[in-house]
Amino acid sequence: MKTLRLLTALALGGGLVLGAYGYLNMEFAPAASAADRTPLYYRDPSGGPNWSAGPRKDDRGRDYLPVYDDQAVPAQTKPQQQAVSPRKILYYRNPMGLADTSPMPKKDSMGMDYIPVYEGDDTDDGAVKLSPGKIQRTGVKSEPVERRAIRVLVKAPGTIQLDERRVSVIAMRAESFVQKVADVTTGARVKAGQPLMDIYSSAVASAAAEYLATITSRVVGGVEMYGRGSRQRLVNLDVPEPVIAEMEKTRVAPVTISWSAPRDGVVLERNAIEGMRANPGDVLFRIADTTVVWALIDVAERDLGTIAVGQSVVVRARSFPGRTFTGKIAILYPQVNRDTRTVRIRVELANPDALLLPDMYVDADIDTADATPVLAVPDSAVLDTGSRQAVLVDKGEGRFEPREVKLGRRGGGYIEVRDGLADGEAVVTSANFLIDAESNLKAALKGFAEAAPRTVDAGATGDRK
Repeated sequence: MKTLRLLTALALGGGLVLGAYGYLNMEFAPAASAADRTPLYYRDPSGGPNWSAGPRKDDRGRDYLPVYDDQAVPAQTKPQQQAVSPRKILYYRNPMGLADTSPMPKKDSMGMDYIPVYEGDDTDDGAVKLSPGKIQRTGVKSEPVERRAIRVLVKAPGTIQLDERRVSVIAMRAESFVQKVADVTTGARVKAGQPLMDIYSSAVASAAAEYLATITSRVVGGVEMYGRGSRQRLVNLDVPEPVIAEMEKTRVAPVTISWSAPRDGVVLERNAIEGMRANPGDVLFRIADTTVVWALIDVAERDLGTIAVGQSVVVRARSFPGRTFTGKIAILYPQVNRDTRTVRIRVELANPDALLLPDMYVDADIDTADATPVLAVPDSAVLDTGSRQAVLVDKGEGRFEPREVKLGRRGGGYIEVRDGLADGEAVVTSANFLIDAESNLKAALKGFAEAAPRTVDAGATGDRK
């Protein structure tokens, strides 16, 4: 029995020695040779899908295992991306969009996995390919490019002024005296033919007597011509036509002449006073028709190229919010204000309710729309950096191509595209800035990837020297 125990102990001891020897050969011998090599990365000792660019420990305090370039990655530790997709992974890019790539899986400083870039996704046309799930999550929307009329509104301030063609002035053309003034004051409304005042003028009385003498004379020959001259003298003295007609009918020269309103309107100015002496040229009444007024709008010089006579204008008075007045551009004044760099335009507005008063402030919206349809995209489709204007063209199957465009007029939520797009192409209108960021990142990474081999070659050449 003792002999049997001794033999068993020797056998076990020899096995332990052989096992220890083999263990040393398998584990520690490579470690000695590995000291001269640099690991590609470090993998999780438990076989999980975790990677590290440098030495680290797991949550149990175990060291991550180094992986060298001549070692195959164990099947159980391969990244899930390689197991899911049969395509070749070109490189891994930083998940935060930094210009940092890795030939092997790794994590950034925040513990986020680097994103694989597969062969086929790195196209030369700059297109970006997104999965259906990512398109849905980011809210990417596209719509086809169409031709439409661009409605551009030019906004400008202005004031209301009277139509100078609708203003009448009553002034004496000879020395006169105001005998009587009707109950008409400044601001009152008058009708055409309504009496305003009675005037006595020796010049008018003399002309009236002369005219009556000629038309009542029975002298033969030349009377008709002489009578027309006498009547014209009354007209030149601005005697109202109804007064002359009454003289011809009654054959009586009036002592005083009744002056009446020449038009419907508002009395802007009354200077006539009973008993006063009026010299030639003195304005006694000023009357204006306010049923049509002018809106004088000051348009910025930069918008002058889109303004033309006949364009529709909507005017809003600040005194009447919610009320609009519509007219058309009648005249563009041929002068630029050197102080404000504006050009004045004139819009004729109907004012039947007399709400628009002279010198009232208004705001004008000038519709400069061109009836000719042009190729246009929504405002949200354009990525404008100031020096670069681009859109993202939806090529289908999740591929989006950045394309620079030349833009034209803007208005109504759309922008005219003069070059870069064709009718019927689809452009991204929502979440396009995310795709653009992806495209710019892709171009930057590609530039780094192309520069890396050149740098390595240059370094190798320097070492050989």
